[in-house]
Amino acid sequence: MQFASDNSGPALPGVMQAMAEVNIGHMPSYGTDAPMNEVRDRLRDVFEAPQASVYLVATGTAANALALATLSEPWQTVFCTPLAHIHTDECNAPEFFTGGAKLSLVGEADKMTPEDLARAIALWPAGDVHNPQHGPLALTQATERGRIYTCAEIAALCGVARDHGLPCYMDGARFANAVAALGCSPAEMTWKVGIDAVSMGGTKNGCLGVEAVIFFNPENAWEFELRRKRSAHLVSKHRYLSAQMLGYLREHLWLRTAQEANARAALLEAGLRDVPGAEMVFGRDVNMIFARLPRATHQRLKAAGAVYGLYEGPLESGAADEPLMARFVCDWSVTEQQIARFLEIARG
Repeated sequence: MQFASDNSGPALPGVMQAMAEVNIGHMPSYGTDAPMNEVRDRLRDVFEAPQASVYLVATGTAANALALATLSEPWQTVFCTPLAHIHTDECNAPEFFTGGAKLSLVGEADKMTPEDLARAIALWPAGDVHNPQHGPLALTQATERGRIYTCAEIAALCGVARDHGLPCYMDGARFANAVAALGCSPAEMTWKVGIDAVSMGGTKNGCLGVEAVIFFNPENAWEFELRRKRSAHLVSKHRYLSAQMLGYLREHLWLRTAQEANARAALLEAGLRDVPGAEMVFGRDVNMIFARLPRATHQRLKAAGAVYGLYEGPLESGAADEPLMARFVCDWSVTEQQIARFLEIARG
């Protein structure tokens, strides 16, 4: 009953098989390997972007920080929500790698609106030497609360950014889950609605540790390469990053896996609604659920070995019927049997 994080699950057999395939003999290093050439071609096909520049790094923090550094200047500010991963979970890495660019928080939750963005931009009058200058828009898709921006919402936000000459970046750590939920193509969720660069996460969806960074404007390519090397994120035995992404892309595994994770979360959500005292906190769009359950229910689940994030507490003391919020995440490996067992315990 493992629902703590999609970072906690095992790697996909197809990814492990691809790793084994490249683990023979010698191969050129630092991203000049043949598997990387195939990854580049496949991702250009996936995104319907034959001129896109494609790179791999080992972590989502590196992907976000290096991409934003490439799209901004140290005297600029990046526009993101208060719950954006770049703000809440990356130990100021974007500020560090950009050389000091500020983060300006837009709205009050995990998603922003065009009106929120316009107001945030207006707080810093363009051209005033005393202010941070306008930098990129950064969207988290899916958000840290398990919600997604529709393609129309992304287009509207990118439109506001474009009106002010701002580039647009998408943090896609759960990119596949968002595409699966929307039923759209990667192109329809990115460059066709105004996104200039995107990270396509693999780690949370069944890879060991690999993220793709894709720039739709080739002018950004060389600077990203230099920043990746200077920051110590250019892996020497790069073929093992390439192999992970290659296995992930074969036969649409990246999408099928995300669809499975989303479906398991939908099954879990439906069952939680029948648990006495349960309350859904945010609408579930992808593979992540936020719900409040009575303290006594959490105590039963934890005693039985269920693993998930408890966001309120304490667990040990307080009224048995007090609702406490928790996060439940399904990865590709979660089974229907595990969900059934979890719900049986939750219902008492």
